[in-house]
Amino acid sequence: MTPAPTQQPAPAGGPGTYRDQWGIPQLWADSTDELAFLQGMNAAADRSWQIELERWRSEGRTAEVLGPDAVPWDRFARQARLDDTARRCFENLDAGTQHWCAQYVAGVNQALEDGLRGGPEFSESGCEPEPWNPWTPLGVFLVHHILFSTFPNKLFRAHVARTLGEDAVSLFSIEAPVWSGSNAWAAHGSTTASGLPLIAGDPHRLMELPGVYQQIRLACPEFDAIGFAFPGVPGLPHFAQTGNTAWAITNAMADYQDLFIEELRRITDTSGERIEARGAETWEPVAVSSETITVRGGADVSVEILETARGPVISETPDGGALSLRFPARVEGRLGFEALLPLLRSRSVSEVEAAFDAWVEPVNSVVAADAGGSVRHFVAGLVPQRNPANRRLPAPAFSARHDWEGQYVILPRAEVRTLAVSANDRQAGGGDAVAMEFAPPHRALRIRELLETAPGPLSVDTMQAIHTDTLLGPWPLFRSVLLAMDTGDLSGEAKGLRSVLLSWDGRMDADSHPAAVFAAWRGAVVQRLARHSALAPLTEPTGYSPLFGPWLSVASRIGFAVETLLVRGAELGITIDVEAAAALEVVALEEVLLNGALWGERHKLLPVHVLPGPLASAAPSAELSGDTGCVLCTESLPGVDDRSFRGPVARYVWDLSDRRNSRWIVPFGASGAPGHQHFSDQLALWTAGQLAPVVTDWPELTKDIP
Repeated sequence: MTPAPTQQPAPAGGPGTYRDQWGIPQLWADSTDELAFLQGMNAAADRSWQIELERWRSEGRTAEVLGPDAVPWDRFARQARLDDTARRCFENLDAGTQHWCAQYVAGVNQALEDGLRGGPEFSESGCEPEPWNPWTPLGVFLVHHILFSTFPNKLFRAHVARTLGEDAVSLFSIEAPVWSGSNAWAAHGSTTASGLPLIAGDPHRLMELPGVYQQIRLACPEFDAIGFAFPGVPGLPHFAQTGNTAWAITNAMADYQDLFIEELRRITDTSGERIEARGAETWEPVAVSSETITVRGGADVSVEILETARGPVISETPDGGALSLRFPARVEGRLGFEALLPLLRSRSVSEVEAAFDAWVEPVNSVVAADAGGSVRHFVAGLVPQRNPANRRLPAPAFSARHDWEGQYVILPRAEVRTLAVSANDRQAGGGDAVAMEFAPPHRALRIRELLETAPGPLSVDTMQAIHTDTLLGPWPLFRSVLLAMDTGDLSGEAKGLRSVLLSWDGRMDADSHPAAVFAAWRGAVVQRLARHSALAPLTEPTGYSPLFGPWLSVASRIGFAVETLLVRGAELGITIDVEAAAALEVVALEEVLLNGALWGERHKLLPVHVLPGPLASAAPSAELSGDTGCVLCTESLPGVDDRSFRGPVARYVWDLSDRRNSRWIVPFGASGAPGHQHFSDQLALWTAGQLAPVVTDWPELTKDIP
């Protein structure tokens, strides 16, 4: 089948920003450079506070605006050398990409000169936006992804090994659903109604307000692409459809960051004071500098910046030592921005794949298709070859056995003949060659099942419906615990709740009473395990920065690992049957559950926002279906909070036969300004599992008035 044309003539209104009914910006310019400039201007105008906050984060300056609570992040950003890494990566770009990025920054700065960078957040916080540096977009991208990989998990494993012993580490590390939930899938034309491929998916991240992704169209005589941008970053790195191609990613869960335990010594002699780190063969010089964090409403904080041969020192250890962080972008001086323009220009899957050859981090599982019918699934990025033990725990810096070998793992690539599914799972991510742990296979298996059992050829409607599937993958395991439970001593109320659960279909629907009962029981199990004497040592102070608190929260980690603990808890002396029955009795004391409470009443949207003062009240909420373990992965923290702070920050379906059939949605809206009509106008549609049509015919759009 021949696809419908998507490259359109220039709009009658000439270059500028056009919008559909949702306020989604669609940009036309007469050249690639002018388009980059226009995209920068648009980001600065539509998402002014958001992009400036990300800029402050990249430079370690958020405490200047947000006060003492922001100091831990600023200390980390400076110690990890984020801004310096961004500058180094920018300087290493090829001339064409460097110029293109600079044009984007010029657009951001032009918006400042034109008075378009204001907003209530700036007034409320008493600050103003500033001109950007040429490398600021690379810093913004680093901020989004530096904690997106595995090194914070190694801090928790080190804490487990230190308090419970190394044998206990695996109880918290086997396919535990830690910070995952993204889905992407592709259907070859042999399975679709149109005869050409379909791609769909939904990235999962913190539900930040404004949203982390911006729907946008980038069009010029050279290319015409729709997709999701990071405000503050040029191009469409992760999810897009051009006139000929489409691509989507999920986190491959690869382990490409290492922590090294550094032994440091300070030496003072006639030449002054210096610091050395113990290397594999000798003591090595450490680069030392200091910086001062200005704190709004507090005293300035001095930060010592250390960098060893392994990498920047980002934390102390509990015994007073130091941990350095080694990651490919710092080592190589590249982030992968060289891929961004070729992706927009791509006309075939092979060109998409070739563009991603330049990718560095984060390591992504990519599905891509073209209008010629080809579909590919591959992993993109750099995974260093080194001792597999480095993936598990921080490694000793003085041991040559843990050095990076200077080579990178060859990542898998495959032609897709029918279906491809990627859901942070082991099979899609590359397996043992790239990581130690992945997300459980529940979501991947369920998506494939829904694709394979769909009535008739696959369509855009079929793909859209999969986004909101609420069947709980691990429910059979929990049900087996209930079936094995000794009911002799259970109260009548607890027996009644057990019966409710055993007759439940396992769907986490917002209007489901059994789903609410299940979540309450699961949470009570987690709370009991967290208080169990076998796990009590985990509550000891970790000695790490409070920045890593979300990764080191004992209750949260037990909630993530509860499936493993239900199976292997006996290894720690935990009697699961006793704990599960006691948890059911706890739930039986909740009168609201006995009276028919619904899951959506407990599982509400909890946007993560940094809006100063009374602006925080602008954050919307909604009752949600889904949960961790569902395709509709609206994550909560069992045993801590049933509200959802992570979830699908975008959804999309790309139709390679006709882009006019493509659809997309974000949780909130196109505008980043509280009170704007498009600040959160997509929320009702997103909550209902609907997608907005992609409208790209210029006459149907309205041009912004300059």
